[in-house]
Amino acid sequence: MSYKPKVTVVGAGFVGATTAQRLIEKDIADVILIDVVEGLPQGKALDMMESAPIERFQASIKGTNQYEDTKGSDVVVITAGLARKPGMSRDDLLFKNAEIVGGVVTECVKYSPDAILLIVTNPLDVMTYLAWKKSGFPPHRVFGMAGALDSARMAYFIAEELECVPHEVDAMVLGGHGDEMVPVPAHTKVKGEPITKLLSPEKIEAINQRTRDGGAEIVKHLKTGSAFYAPSSSVVRMVNAIAEDSGEIIPSCVYLTGQYGIKDVYCGVPAQLGRKGVRAVAEISLTENEKAALRQSAEHVRENCAKLNL
Repeated sequence: MSYKPKVTVVGAGFVGATTAQRLIEKDIADVILIDVVEGLPQGKALDMMESAPIERFQASIKGTNQYEDTKGSDVVVITAGLARKPGMSRDDLLFKNAEIVGGVVTECVKYSPDAILLIVTNPLDVMTYLAWKKSGFPPHRVFGMAGALDSARMAYFIAEELECVPHEVDAMVLGGHGDEMVPVPAHTKVKGEPITKLLSPEKIEAINQRTRDGGAEIVKHLKTGSAFYAPSSSVVRMVNAIAEDSGEIIPSCVYLTGQYGIKDVYCGVPAQLGRKGVRAVAEISLTENEKAALRQSAEHVRENCAKLNL
């Protein structure tokens, strides 16, 4: 790769730190890992760098609590925020994380006015809209990671059912990152063969529902945390498409301007990613039910965005 970007990862928790680790181990980017907790990003960054002689990567990572160190970032990945806890409503999470993400965006934009913002904090679609509004950036430079993760989960569940190699499955999940996500079986294939020809409708619907519940299933196992391995892989896939200017089409939370009959809201659709951000939205054929579900999902996002009075 001729171009190695500077990537800032905001939040040194499980998702942020694992994202940073994957980025440097794959030599995709030099990373700044920033967190409000003193010593946390510095310690994790040093620990990662001490693995360089063994892992043989050449990329670097620096941990910091100062936004000045993020200056000139090509990509800013925002993972900072609170996880939902017992007794908290979704609205509680919405407003608390809006405050956190809003502050992060303001600081990052100050030092990296030409960056691409990649949002990971939940509620994902609303936080991406907030980041766009707060940054003042054009919408092609602000997008969110959700569809890549949901599609990866669906692909794994299919591979498990069919006993095939997971990376041979190409899954497609659209819509908001939540209960109203829209799996698209006709565009989900195993070595080019649609799963509609390989699995019964009942089995497909069971996999669709497990995909919608994918995050909750992991939280139920962990009890005191949420997923971070698959989310970090999904972020890194998107950052790599940017770094390589590959034009890879990845399900992403992007701003829609009429595609799929939806406009003026962020929602998950297939998007072509490159050095400047979102090159284009790919419009795939959907059934009437899928179109309706996608629009309903987008309206749910719009309703939550309205609560923030941006």
